[in-house]
Amino acid sequence: MLELTRLQELLNEPRQIVITTHHKPDGDAMGSSLGLYNYLIQKGHQVRVITPTDYPTFLQWLPNNPEVIIYTEKPSESEKLVHAADIIFCLDFNALSRINELGNFVRESSAVKVMIDHHLEPEGFDDFRHWSINACATAQLIYDFIVNLMNDKELINKDVATCLYTGIMTDSGSFRFPNTTAEVHHIVADLIACGAENSKIHQMVYDNFSESRLRFLGHCLLNKLEVFAEFNFAMITVSKEDLEKFQITTGDTEGVVNYALSINGIKLAALIVERKDRVKLSLRSTGEFPANEICKKFFNGGGHRNAAGGFSDENLADTIVKLKSVLPEYKTLLVQ
Repeated sequence: MLELTRLQELLNEPRQIVITTHHKPDGDAMGSSLGLYNYLIQKGHQVRVITPTDYPTFLQWLPNNPEVIIYTEKPSESEKLVHAADIIFCLDFNALSRINELGNFVRESSAVKVMIDHHLEPEGFDDFRHWSINACATAQLIYDFIVNLMNDKELINKDVATCLYTGIMTDSGSFRFPNTTAEVHHIVADLIACGAENSKIHQMVYDNFSESRLRFLGHCLLNKLEVFAEFNFAMITVSKEDLEKFQITTGDTEGVVNYALSINGIKLAALIVERKDRVKLSLRSTGEFPANEICKKFFNGGGHRNAAGGFSDENLADTIVKLKSVLPEYKTLLVQ
């Protein structure tokens, strides 16, 4: 592994840098990536952010978002940038499979690979790692990287602060999840002092949906929500027809699962979405219930204890049956 002093030395001279993050990036992924971008350009580096796929429109207002390259739209340019990079920052993921085809080029690259992440069980492709499963968001670790590892507190300007605030806010459930510690609140206070406009950021992320997305949410709650009281479990299922009917775009299903979890007494909630290529699952839980264990054991995924995801190559109906069949195995944990 690369020593911190060597990484500091590398970053003291202008470098060709690529920042990438996981497919279908969320608020933490984009907030971390653009937060780091806005920091590194102040140090004179040539920096590009490459995402494996598109991402929600409600994140595209972030400072310097126009500089982001989407791999699926510009694969040749993306490959050239990865090949030419001196350093590649890999943010909010710990396995190269999480960046799809882009992962092959990152693996083959001779660039120094820096992983900054808070997910369990890193793959080990990195040369330098700033990693903690106790962090509420990768954006928290980016803040720590800039302030404490690089000693560049003065470079957290309004653009950096805005991006990092967005990442922490979204991945902490607007500061309500258990890993939102006193330290996190101190960091957030500092980001506000550095120029992050908390009220405006919240509005841009959470009050920026289309009419069709709102009608889709109503449809999910009225017609697609099932509650299994004997397991303290609730589930929302979405078919391809539902997605087409409401013209759902990237990001429109984000947060829907939390409505199922908000029901009094529910300890585990699932959102199952039938996509074109496979069925995707998002699980959320409360307390000590291991949502990530279910995703890892049964649905080719993983994540955090209370927020995890996976997928199934079976059809929607069979995936639903499979998830229901798992519940008795966890009944003791769900009803205690």
